[in-house]
Amino acid sequence: MAVETADSKAADSMIAKEIESMEYEPLMDVEKKLIAWSLILGIVLIGFFLWLSITYFPGK
Repeated sequence: MAVETADSKAADSMIAKEIESMEYEPLMDVEKKLIAWSLILGIVLIGFFLWLSITYFPGK
């Protein structure tokens, strides 16, 4: 368990204030496409590796 010091609490407070003062920035179209392609690729690869595992390394 980490011990919190006065310095770490002060730093956390400063970070929280900085985050609150930031403006909302919507995602750009290219960022949305990158997120979508990453999720699709991840799902496809999970399916492929699951098939590979079942096909070539069957359980006993």
